[in-house]
This record gives sequence, C-alpha cells and structure tokens, in this order.
Amino acid sequence: MGTPSDYTGDVSPGGPTDVRELTHLVIRKIAVSEMSNNVYLLTCRATGEQLLIDAADEPGRLGHLIGEGTGDLGHVVTTHQHWDHVRALPDVVGAFGATTYAGEEDADALPVDVVVRLVHGDVITFGDCTLDVVHLRGHTPGSVALAYSDPSDGGHMHLFTGDSLFPGGIGNTKNPGQSFDSLIEDVTTRVFDVYDDSTWVYPGHGGDTTLGAERPHLPEWRERGW
Repeated sequence: MGTPSDYTGDVSPGGPTDVRELTHLVIRKIAVSEMSNNVYLLTCRATGEQLLIDAADEPGRLGHLIGEGTGDLGHVVTTHQHWDHVRALPDVVGAFGATTYAGEEDADALPVDVVVRLVHGDVITFGDCTLDVVHLRGHTPGSVALAYSDPSDGGHMHLFTGDSLFPGGIGNTKNPGQSFDSLIEDVTTRVFDVYDDSTWVYPGHGGDTTLGAERPHLPEWRERGW
C-alpha cells in the first residue's frame, strides 16, 4: 500500500489501483472503460466504512476494488447523471446494498432509485469521515463535487470534482442544456474562492491537479469560453 508521497493519481483502464493513505482516510483510484472514467473508493480507517464515487463501469472490477478495502460498501455517490459515470451503478448497488446519493437535479435520470438527494452545503458522513457537498451547475444541472478536509493535516482539502473541473479547464458545456456561464461562475465562487491553492483535485477522468496549478488560468478559461 502506498504512502502520500507515492500517490500520483495517474491510472489507466485495466491498470493497478493508485492508493493515497491519509491519517483518517484511505483513497483508492482506478480507471475503467473505454472512456477512462475515474472511480474512487474512500475508506474510513477507524471504522472500515466505505464510500464509492461514480460506479462508472466494469462492476466486477469495482467489486475487486471494494475488496481491496474492507469488502463492504455502505455508500455510493454519483457526481452527475451522464451515462459513462453510471453504467455499473445498478450492479454495485444490487450486490452491496449501498445507500445511493446524487444531486437533486440529476437524481431522476439515474438508473437506480436515489435515496439521498444532495443540495449545496449538505454533509455526507461515513464512519468518522465527512464530505461537504458542493453543487456545481453547468455540466449537468445537478453535478456535485465532494470536499474532504483532513483534520490531521491542518485541514488540507481533497476535492472530488466529477466532470466539472479538470487539469486545464472546466468540464464540457457545449451540448444542449449545458451552460459555460453557470459552471465557470460556480467553479469560481464555490471552489476557487473557498479553497486554498494546496487543495488536491480528483477529477472524473484523467490525472489529478491542485487548485494552485489551475488558479492562474481562470481568466484564460473565461476568455476562451470553455
């Protein structure tokens, strides 16, 4: 198992799990499917309770990932409704009986019943760990990010952003129903204006980044419109 200095966030479909060990939380990251979707398993070290972010595809592989932790799964959060992030959701929920969470505006589009409909400012608790819910409108109406503050590291933030924020820009807003203005506004006021440069960003596809690496480019993103 890795240490914080070993973790890179670079994963590929079919490749090994990248593991980040924090004092109270273990973060496991894999990529699945031809879309190279990132899936994150969060394990509370004190209780073993687990939460999965985006049951995107390959349910057998996700079952193996869950087994790399404690083997149980109590919670599944879907960051947004798009098909490539939900293909394994029915199988995972059926196999583990996990409680389902999604943003209020996206919940009805998911292929399972959503037990907890999330709004901005909600808190999700699993074991001794908590995640703050950040509603980011624009890529989909109900997209959410999840923020974890590490209490043993001066409140260092870990932010799981789905398809709303990536290295190099915000998520796609070119399709009908999407809004660049909404997403850039929410990402600015609810992410960059709230969290500091050391915040680690775990996106829905590809490698990780930090807010410090991306902050200087906000004016460029606004000017180019994507």
